[in-house]
Amino acid sequence: MSKTIDGAAFRAMMISAHASIELHKQQVNELNVFPVPDGDTGTNMCLTIASAAAEMKKSGDAHLGKAANAAAGALLRGARGNSGVILSLLFRGFGKYLKDKPECSGVEFAAALGEGVEAAYKAVMKPAEGTILTVSRVSSVDAAVLAEQNDDVMFVLEGTIESAKEALAKTIDQNPVLKKAGVVDAGGMGYVYILEGMLAALKGEAIEFTPDMAAEEPKDHADFSDFETEDITFQYCTEFIVSRENDKDPMELRAYLDGMGDSLVLVDDDEIIKVHVHTNHPGEVLETAMSYGSFVTVKVENMKLQHSEKVMSEAEKAVSQVAKPEKQYGFVAVCAGAGLAEVFRDLGADGIIEGGQTMNPSTEDILKEINKTPAEVVFVLPNNKNIIMAAEQCIPLSEEKKVIVLPTKTVPQGITAMLTFDPDSDEESNFSAMTEAAEGVSTMQVTYAARDSEFDGLDIHQGDYLSMINGALFETGPDINAQLADMAAKAAEIGGSYVTVFYGEDVTEQQAEEAQKIFQEACTDMEVALISGGQPVYYYLISVE
Repeated sequence: MSKTIDGAAFRAMMISAHASIELHKQQVNELNVFPVPDGDTGTNMCLTIASAAAEMKKSGDAHLGKAANAAAGALLRGARGNSGVILSLLFRGFGKYLKDKPECSGVEFAAALGEGVEAAYKAVMKPAEGTILTVSRVSSVDAAVLAEQNDDVMFVLEGTIESAKEALAKTIDQNPVLKKAGVVDAGGMGYVYILEGMLAALKGEAIEFTPDMAAEEPKDHADFSDFETEDITFQYCTEFIVSRENDKDPMELRAYLDGMGDSLVLVDDDEIIKVHVHTNHPGEVLETAMSYGSFVTVKVENMKLQHSEKVMSEAEKAVSQVAKPEKQYGFVAVCAGAGLAEVFRDLGADGIIEGGQTMNPSTEDILKEINKTPAEVVFVLPNNKNIIMAAEQCIPLSEEKKVIVLPTKTVPQGITAMLTFDPDSDEESNFSAMTEAAEGVSTMQVTYAARDSEFDGLDIHQGDYLSMINGALFETGPDINAQLADMAAKAAEIGGSYVTVFYGEDVTEQQAEEAQKIFQEACTDMEVALISGGQPVYYYLISVE
């Protein structure tokens, strides 16, 4: 067995890695914060790396760098959910390091792992400990030490996996949410399975994908990484490129922005400074940035990946035929349920992507719908916190259309955002107004418990109804109408003018009308509307505004 790997070996490793995570995805999905369908880490990672495996099956190049970069491009297009986005970043840095190498040794393999970790950490400004990032970082550091002892790639990968397992076991004590639930990180576990699949191929024992692996439907479960990466306090996504016209240190701007917001990415060179930041005071941020030079662009744009090399080859750009602009503004919305889709269409949505909880669309899925929209500027409404990152990756990938991603985390937020749109206003004013309107929506949800559990002192039983308000567990029990009554009382306490009850595919019209009556009796000063949403997973989605 050679101590190095080339393109052919790497292709086999990626195909085997896909089969490995496919085989274990349900085990990864079972790591829940509490039994609410709030995303599927195993499914997302599996679907993400499946894109790379498919690309590797088509490729025949023996050059390692070309194979690694082809895999990275496919991962970027197929990234689903936060765990998938981070996985794509790990392999993007890995491919960047190896791009000019026809093969690599153990030392170079370890260095490539480290480059991947660096790329992922650059994109997540304030990474939480006890996640896939921690597992990948710790194991890559150990990989470099192992490579100095033995330059054999197999030796390095075996040691990397052992280190990753040790780091994974420690995640339960590094993250308070994981510790409370008594489990390790789902994303970190998925990463270990991917590495094990790669090792199996290197040993000549590649895991083979079979159709029956994908036959089982994913369960409706939450995973910890969702709560760690999407709890963003600062709501305005402000992005710009400014020319460097003086000697002011960009690190001073970085320090200032770090105090003004979150999700910060700053990249600079001799000519420009690129910035992405979430803040509550975009005007102050832009005014400070002007002291460094004049603006090249000011728009909603994802800078997390633009500091690296060109994102896609010409073949990767051809995701679908791009519709010629027939108007200035267009909309693409993500939702599940015929009724909800019809609401968005009535409000002017050009494209509907079926997705949401347990059905996270990929970056490629979203990009296809953007390209089909006959508009110069396309607003994307993810309507789910675990889809926002995948949507944001479309910004640098769509060269012919300007893409603006609104950070809507629920369907009711997306509907309110579209109702706020003013066709006579400019895009920046609309973004601010729509984002602000979405923030004013309180979202209530009623679903079910997938298994017995305990969370925040609540004893949860499999099959119980679960109600949530703005993503937080509100109540649990066997009586759905009792929970609806308590939620209605909470809606009256929140206050506002409108309550809209969207009922799901498993709710009869008679049951829905009873739910509407419960809210009408509690919210006497508010207008209560009832709409058939047809959504899966949730019996009711309720907006209060």
